[in-house]
Amino acid sequence: MEAFEDLKTQWDGQSPSKIPEDGVQNIMEKMKSIKAKQRIMNIVLALTGIVLLGFFFYISAYRFQTVMTGLLLMLMALVVRIAIEIFSIGTINKLNPSEDVTNFKRRLVKYYNNRVKVHYIFTPIIILLYCIGFVMLLPSFKANLSSGFYTYIWISSLVLLIALGLLIGKQAKKELDVLRQLKS
Repeated sequence: MEAFEDLKTQWDGQSPSKIPEDGVQNIMEKMKSIKAKQRIMNIVLALTGIVLLGFFFYISAYRFQTVMTGLLLMLMALVVRIAIEIFSIGTINKLNPSEDVTNFKRRLVKYYNNRVKVHYIFTPIIILLYCIGFVMLLPSFKANLSSGFYTYIWISSLVLLIALGLLIGKQAKKELDVLRQLKS
């Protein structure tokens, strides 16, 4: 029981944490930055989806089962990712930086925990579905395109996949760092 009393005394003796004068403004700027990055991501994903949808109708993919399935997998992966990002933007819009620090921090930690799940669970599944769809298109590309253009598509897709992986990894690392800071 004495240990508990000692712990309580130490806890009560701590100085209250100071909130920086520009803390709310700083948080608002960071939240704006997060929202802007998510909107840019959604625009890029939506444009990619529009191109894929246009390609779907341009080549009459609905006439070829494998091509149609591949393109639909790719489109589905993009739509799911866009939905996740829209949900994430909605969540961050609900955060109120002027509420008490404890509740705001708890909600922010919850937001970043969800982002970690997005990066480490949902994103790999989405990328896998997208890649499966793309691989399903390769035989059709090989049969209908010149070998040089087919090689270009194959190599550029690998480069884009690696670049996307690095970009997602960098973003996930940033969000993990923020989460660690919030938890400490």
